[in-house]
Amino acid sequence: MKFGFALPGRGPLARPDLVIRLAERAEALRYDSVFVTDHVVLPVSMAGSRYPYSPTGRLAGGAAQDYLEPLAMLGALAHATRRIRLGTSVLVVPYRNPLVTAKTLATIDQLSRGRVILGAGVGWLREEFEALGAPPFEARGAVTDEYLRLMRLCWTADPVTFEGRHYTVRDVHALPKPAQRGGIPIWVGGHTDAACRRAGTLGDAWHPIGLRAPALLLPDEYAEKVKRIHHAALAAGRDPRAITLTLRCPMQVRSPRAKAAAGERPLFQGTAAEVTEDVRRYAAVGVSHFVFDPTVPDLRAVLANMERFAEAVRARLPRRRA
Repeated sequence: MKFGFALPGRGPLARPDLVIRLAERAEALRYDSVFVTDHVVLPVSMAGSRYPYSPTGRLAGGAAQDYLEPLAMLGALAHATRRIRLGTSVLVVPYRNPLVTAKTLATIDQLSRGRVILGAGVGWLREEFEALGAPPFEARGAVTDEYLRLMRLCWTADPVTFEGRHYTVRDVHALPKPAQRGGIPIWVGGHTDAACRRAGTLGDAWHPIGLRAPALLLPDEYAEKVKRIHHAALAAGRDPRAITLTLRCPMQVRSPRAKAAAGERPLFQGTAAEVTEDVRRYAAVGVSHFVFDPTVPDLRAVLANMERFAEAVRARLPRRRA
């Protein structure tokens, strides 16, 4: 079993020095991975879009906040760390030219000696697509599929020729290649039917966000989604067992001195024993790599939570290769 943390890409902790400090601490605590998030611009008005991981449909903290560029941060983290895996959770694939993205990630993989993970998503913010002059919002799924296929080709073939509906390139060298043989692993984000199909046909892993209403992904629902992923993998001639199952969710191990909040306990928020049991419930449906979100934008609280999980929860759990 493996464990990682989503680093703060926006809000009060979105400072390069703090993000690097958290990554260094995660590595010292022997976490397996850290991840950065992605937005390029946040429109003043998002009236035409609904954030899928909030009961209100609105992005917490609003639009007027710093948002660090994820690939630049990965380059900094590659220099600041030595062992921990470095990923995006998730990079909005249609926002960037696929050849440029493939080259940037390959370079960071070289810098990090083979530690990069591409968490890939289609995006949800129509107004951001329009501001960037990105491909049409309605075509974002098909564009993502093409771009991912092209990026994988850039990492594994030379020269590269690709002819698609949304992007065509002929007879070019795409160098350097990543340090990882076979290319950078692609973790497909999302939990819709289209995302499950994409994970089954194109992904090295499925990387959904859960336990954020309305996208709860409780264990039974997670297991049903896995069936769809495996069906898509078999239809594509792939081995479903080769697809790593992951989960990103909020996590908070309560201090032994703290009192429990009133009401029903959210999964992954409670005592060390309770959080341990939550991990086991998801491991039983196949999850082998957990990525945790901080629940409060406070540096000391985030560091303390990382330490409590490492000391009081992880030690109770088996570790296996994901």
